[in-house]
Amino acid sequence: MQQNKLTSNDRTLHNLIAKNQFGTFFGVSQEIFDGVWKKLTATDTNSVVYISMEIGADPDVFHPLKDKLLHLKKPIAQDPQLKQFVDTLFRGPEKIPCYGGGLGVLAGDTLKSFADCRLPVVAVSLLYRHGYFSQIVDSKIGQISQSVEWHPEQTPGLYLLRDPENPEQALEVHIPFFNEYDQETMASAQVWMKMEINHTLDYFVPELLLDFSLKDNPPPIREAAGQLYNSESSIIKATQRRMLGTGILPVLQAMGITSNTLHLNEQHGVVVALQLISEELQNSLKHHDISRADNSQIIAAADKIAKKLVYTIHTPVKAGHDRFNKSVYAGISHKSCQHILELLAHDEDSPHSYNFTTLAMRVNRSANSVSRLHRDVTQKQFPGFAKKITAITNGVHHLTWISNTRAELFDSFPELNNWRDNPGVLQNVASLKNNKRFRDYLEHAWQKDSEILYSYINAMLLQHRNQMTSTWIDPPNYYSNIIDADTKLDPTVFTVGFARRFSTYKRADLVFDNIDTLCSIAVKDKRPINFLFSGKAHPADEPGKTVIKSILDYQKELYTKSQGLVNLIFIPNYDMKIAKMMVAGVHVWLNNPKRPLEASGTSGMKAALNGVPNLSIMDGWWVEGYHKGLTGWKFGHEGPVDETDLSESPEALLYAEDSASFYQMLPGVLEEYYDEGSRSQFIDKAIMNLILNIPIFNTHRMAAEYLQKYELNLPSSLQSRMNNFSALYNSNE
Repeated sequence: MQQNKLTSNDRTLHNLIAKNQFGTFFGVSQEIFDGVWKKLTATDTNSVVYISMEIGADPDVFHPLKDKLLHLKKPIAQDPQLKQFVDTLFRGPEKIPCYGGGLGVLAGDTLKSFADCRLPVVAVSLLYRHGYFSQIVDSKIGQISQSVEWHPEQTPGLYLLRDPENPEQALEVHIPFFNEYDQETMASAQVWMKMEINHTLDYFVPELLLDFSLKDNPPPIREAAGQLYNSESSIIKATQRRMLGTGILPVLQAMGITSNTLHLNEQHGVVVALQLISEELQNSLKHHDISRADNSQIIAAADKIAKKLVYTIHTPVKAGHDRFNKSVYAGISHKSCQHILELLAHDEDSPHSYNFTTLAMRVNRSANSVSRLHRDVTQKQFPGFAKKITAITNGVHHLTWISNTRAELFDSFPELNNWRDNPGVLQNVASLKNNKRFRDYLEHAWQKDSEILYSYINAMLLQHRNQMTSTWIDPPNYYSNIIDADTKLDPTVFTVGFARRFSTYKRADLVFDNIDTLCSIAVKDKRPINFLFSGKAHPADEPGKTVIKSILDYQKELYTKSQGLVNLIFIPNYDMKIAKMMVAGVHVWLNNPKRPLEASGTSGMKAALNGVPNLSIMDGWWVEGYHKGLTGWKFGHEGPVDETDLSESPEALLYAEDSASFYQMLPGVLEEYYDEGSRSQFIDKAIMNLILNIPIFNTHRMAAEYLQKYELNLPSSLQSRMNNFSALYNSNE
């Protein structure tokens, strides 16, 4: 169909189509698309590759393209190609389940801010045909893991790239694997691209997802390509890391991307360093056989390529560091690779293993933790690299996590104009702190978000009750036995939110350590409390699954001993959509890991962006977000960190001490919420979160701090804008 024959509606949509040698894409104009691609393929190598094992960017929580089309009176296309794009956008799957938790969601938030800030970045990750896992929760069994089935070809904003030499075929990259006899086996990956489009539709960040599920690949490769963090065996885990790390350079080369800086979001993709070292050795030796290189030549090559790498470490927990037995790695890598690992990935605690975190620490020009406290802990864990370990405190994407009702509130006050482009504008809420209209609007928006959350929960509880006779699943919530048309959970009841990965050090069951004490607090002054919990344990984490089961087991006892005043609800199958409802609809956000094992944490930041106070252990980001009590409450052990504090053994998790501290603090929190005379103090804390924490804990500011590590040459106007973001906060002061 020719342009001049298009309807006005089609013409608007047609201007959102772009093409290049890899396919046809929908969401930005051809001019915008070409501008982004030109930056990524320029000969000046002035761009960045962001590497992450998982990327969480579900299109059901941030969807600027859909929002634009919804403003059209009739977003119905007549042109067949346009119709397919629009139908996919509005009717396709709303999930891209290739993330497992906070690390992936942070990666997605980071890329959204890179797009908002118009930075020349491309991301590389893996596509998992079975995603992470879907969670079913049974009150008698606990968590049940179920394989995810999803269809990338039907997912809006996700494109299978075409081979420029043969457009009828998918683009593939080919990667060698080796067995213990140094025999080579080639594996292939087709390449998908997700467009992370900014909210004004005038920039995007491409995410390149390597799909190794091809039928001609060796069975071990296909198995490793199936599910994120498949830990059925060490060989699968090691193969996944190798698939990511060795796929980076081939896909960049195939697409003509010239980036000279590679950012490792955790050590999962650090095998790319081995590839770079290998290339450097081939250049210096002028020979493909790098097994001829001696130790000094390998170290010299490592020092040279380290100038290309930026590394972010996300955890002090030992289980979070990739270690692989040397015999395992011998089965998938060349002997020359093992020689490099012997020099650069030596593990003093486990001499029979390669430590990939040590490798990542060794081969980079910049290493950073994700909070100030985490920086101090990481420097103690890796004293040999302490001088180069700095802090860049995490943030979250404010346009994703601020609820629609809070956004409408901000739009209603001219003092907050341009808050979408610049989250630092929310500092201006200081001038509205005592404005009755603003305070009333905030409470009304909060109440509306609570009603949205409770509408979902009550419908879920009723659905579970109705399913009792039609499925073998026992409802995961005791309250499903109580709920009916006249007995539902009340959104005005003080609501505590807790949602994250169920790992033992996060101590999800801490506040239920003494149920008698907890219930007596509610009964004493007849002040009800609802605890809303959600989250998954890794399928192989039996202790984590035991914590979920204990949460389920506490429900009836809490309800009975509190005379119905304390309810504990578990929301199954936690995802980004549930998270967005929770962080806006609860009244406080709970976080109680064992200090200092939570490197940062981002769920509490999302609550803070909606003005929801945190009630937290002084760990991770909350050390910086607490502001001497202006934004919430602290409890539990505090003080200098030593080696014993890093223990995850059950006897070292401080349940009795930290739960007692929580019970001591809780009556005062309830008083501020329920007592009319103290209610203003509660709202003050909400407002101070908007003033103090939104400008700090957002990924625009975080992107600006990373930009100082990237050493990009940006246009002066863009550099000035990024300088303004970095001026909002310095993670190392």
